[in-house]
Amino acid sequence: MDMTALSTDIENLAVDTIRALSMDGVQTANSGHPGTPMALAPIAYQLFNHAMNYDPDQPNWPGRDRFILSCGHASMLLYSTLHLAGVKATDKSGKPTADLAIPMEHIKNFRQIGSVCAGHPEFGEAAGIETTTGPLGAGVSNSVGMAMAQKWLAENYNTDDAKLFDYNIYTICSDGDLMEGIATEAASVAGHLGLDNLVWFYDDNNITIEGDTDLAFSEDVGMKFKGLGWNVIDVADANDRAALAKAIEGFHACSGKPTIVIVKSIIGYGAPNKQNTHGAHGAPLGWDEVELAKKYYGLPPEEKFFVPEGVREHFAANLGARGAEGYAAWMKVWEKYQADHPEKAAELQCIFDGELPAGWDKDIPVFEADEKGDATRNSSGKVLNAIAKNVPFMIGGSADLAPSNKSDLKFDGAGQFLPGQLGGRNLHFGIREHAMAGIANGISLSGLRSYAATFFVFTDYMRGAMRLSCIMHQPVTYILTHDSIGVGEDGPTHQPVEHLTACRAIPGLYVFRPGDANEVAECYRKAMTSTRNPSAFVLSRQNMPTLCRTKYASAAGCAKGGYVLKDCDGTPDVILMGSGSELNYAVTAGETLEAEGKKVRVVSMPCMDIFGDQDQAYIDEVLPPSVTNRVAIEAGLRMSWDRWIGSHGKFVGMTSYGASGPYDKVYEHFGINADAVVKAAKA
Repeated sequence: MDMTALSTDIENLAVDTIRALSMDGVQTANSGHPGTPMALAPIAYQLFNHAMNYDPDQPNWPGRDRFILSCGHASMLLYSTLHLAGVKATDKSGKPTADLAIPMEHIKNFRQIGSVCAGHPEFGEAAGIETTTGPLGAGVSNSVGMAMAQKWLAENYNTDDAKLFDYNIYTICSDGDLMEGIATEAASVAGHLGLDNLVWFYDDNNITIEGDTDLAFSEDVGMKFKGLGWNVIDVADANDRAALAKAIEGFHACSGKPTIVIVKSIIGYGAPNKQNTHGAHGAPLGWDEVELAKKYYGLPPEEKFFVPEGVREHFAANLGARGAEGYAAWMKVWEKYQADHPEKAAELQCIFDGELPAGWDKDIPVFEADEKGDATRNSSGKVLNAIAKNVPFMIGGSADLAPSNKSDLKFDGAGQFLPGQLGGRNLHFGIREHAMAGIANGISLSGLRSYAATFFVFTDYMRGAMRLSCIMHQPVTYILTHDSIGVGEDGPTHQPVEHLTACRAIPGLYVFRPGDANEVAECYRKAMTSTRNPSAFVLSRQNMPTLCRTKYASAAGCAKGGYVLKDCDGTPDVILMGSGSELNYAVTAGETLEAEGKKVRVVSMPCMDIFGDQDQAYIDEVLPPSVTNRVAIEAGLRMSWDRWIGSHGKFVGMTSYGASGPYDKVYEHFGINADAVVKAAKA
């Protein structure tokens, strides 16, 4: 591509204004990534101003097209575009206000405390930011979830005369995104399902932080994506907006396949000394170079945060007018739909409002006391089905382990989500744990209640996306079975040991490890009403007794995270604590100690995070500070228990990896049993 001077017609002027604002934001912050926004401004311009069905005045309109900047380090590209497009801010209820989502003063304070223009786009900080991106590959995996959600919504709610859900998912991604394994996992799912509402614009600029991509990346991306079942379109020059428009037409014309547009670009385009080098990637250009680039664009070199006359009006005349027309047409359809299909419309209103339908919990079972009991994965399956039957927009699946996770929906009408059959509620992610969690986030961001299931040990592969669920306050449910050394014969590679502590360390993740079937039910009840926290259900493979709730306290105490399961008269001599399959060892040990004349309190701790959120009076009521003789038992690490047992407390659990053998023999081998609790209580 020649460095020929750009003309100053309004379209070029709009593109170059995106570039200049992006450069100025990064340079003023003296931190950030200027080169990619400079290279990709024509794509962002073409998508927003000439392709997307998006109303800047109604940024949360359910029928809008979605735009995801998966290469989140190029965040100034998004902020500059949203600002020029005039996207309105929204209030806490999601309603638009008269203010801009991205005001100029926030662009001027890019990457500073208090600015909505964070270093990487943060969902919830400003309208127009559809998801949190930054960890490469996260955005493209979310885009697959969003595309799946649109197909599901269309299949279940569109009618012949009311197409409420007919939107597309536009995504920009980078070399770095496609190098991450999650991207290939997600692309494989999208190709298998034939998601023709999804397009990725791949910025093929051959540059990463270390230098040229050929240091570590020599794939034929086009051939790879053809093999994954995608429609592949090449654009030789990112500045060729006619070619970009033709590529978008090719995306719209393609049926039965997602599309990837491979776009050749020059990173740092227009900066004479730094374009096409890794020096334009992860560091400011320097004011001298910024001025030279502006001069090349034909903009005032020394003027910062300059928006030429007519640019905002140009966006308003195109995106604004087209979006307003699209929104008005959609609202007309929606009003008629509410009259024609009131039951379906009520379900959709719950989705739009982020609420659960009336009676969602009416079929949650109460389990009878049973000494033999059941595995919590089994009771989880029963409770999940009881809830999902009454929450018609709850969908999810497993990473090829549904029969083991008990995560399949079995009631009439649940159906399968398969190629050519995109209305079912049982999703099949294949053995792609990381993409599964990223896709579940995308589904949740689309308003549906998503869940994802696998063995607990494989949260190692999912952690990045689970963390983003928390950062974005998405109430994704993670169903994680085979929770401990109780896995048994599969041995150390499949026996989670450190995983409880690792998951509890993720801020905002409610880690539930219920101790019997009724605790499972009550933990689900709490999780479903926790609209700003994802939940991880850590569930056993082996049976555990279903406690008699006339003898022991009600499992409703799970709503507070921890509660007194069985108490004594007066001040306890010892407090025994446990979770999950080890709770019963604490119960048994308590009975032994009581028979010996000890005053014993048994505390069930299904969710430490929620317990820790209670007021100090309740915490002290359950765990009186004067009682320092405390014992906790759990087939995991001690670390997360120290807060509750104190410096004088004892812990019965794991200090190493597991062993292969029948689960009861493994527990015996590691000394995790009621006898060990009794011994610790007396120590």
